[in-house]
Amino acid sequence: MKFQTNKKKLKIGRNDPCPCGSGLKYKKCCLRKEKTQGFQSNKDLYYKKYRIRLKGEDDIQGIRKAGRLVLDTLDLVEAAIKPGMTTNEINTLVHEYTIKNGATPAPLHYRGFPKSVCVSVNEVICHGIPGERVLKEGDIANVDVTSILNGYYADANKTFFVGTPGPDAKKIVEICKESMKLGISMVKPGNTIGDIGWAIQNYAEGKGASVVREFVGHGVGFDFHESPQIPHYGQEGEGIVLIPGMVFTIEPMINLGKKELRVLKDNWTAVTQDGSLSAQFEQTILVTKDGFESLTPYN
Repeated sequence: MKFQTNKKKLKIGRNDPCPCGSGLKYKKCCLRKEKTQGFQSNKDLYYKKYRIRLKGEDDIQGIRKAGRLVLDTLDLVEAAIKPGMTTNEINTLVHEYTIKNGATPAPLHYRGFPKSVCVSVNEVICHGIPGERVLKEGDIANVDVTSILNGYYADANKTFFVGTPGPDAKKIVEICKESMKLGISMVKPGNTIGDIGWAIQNYAEGKGASVVREFVGHGVGFDFHESPQIPHYGQEGEGIVLIPGMVFTIEPMINLGKKELRVLKDNWTAVTQDGSLSAQFEQTILVTKDGFESLTPYN
């Protein structure tokens, strides 16, 4: 945008004070409003440009119902998880409860994934395949549930303590959960995807942890994985501008050690390169007119 000053055209830089007098930088004030208003006038542009499918009221209600089932499933796991339990027993619990409630576990057979839920223990960052691994006292275990109910998808996960956690387990779980909350707090019309990632990265790295780069959040609702991608690192004011009707996951994977990872021979299980603990928390988030709503809310 160009403004007239003494009949001369002056181009306002992104980091200049906003000419509206708010005291904010232009990129954090009117530039965001202009971008948001431009796309609000023709929401089809979001699909044409970014392949983002915005959700209407009926869609949101469908995702919300699927989200309720996801949360009920996670509550069931939380009540059952204990030392001596195998990760495959968790899979059975999730699978049977999902089917019993008229839904389908989205991970099962997705791109060849062999189970109904991801269970990632200690050094496993994500996509842990349930099997004969026995949970031990002091472990941490992330359980990632995605349910399809009446054609709608909802996705959430939590990292649970198995028995009594040690200091490192407590530390990484607390950092990761707070990282997710801070990322979610950045969701409102006019903010950007970069704001979400910046908030997560700034906090986690400030606590001496690291943010995984290779796996990100994603659009969800009509399908398991949709546009846009939601990195858990980034720069303020960068990336796609958020508008009402967008639904996506925020699911930071935070390592106690370095951010580097490797994927095991099963082509799914991602583990920390240095063997350090990793935690993850995830919710499905809707951009509303005034801010956000979690469609899979938990404290």
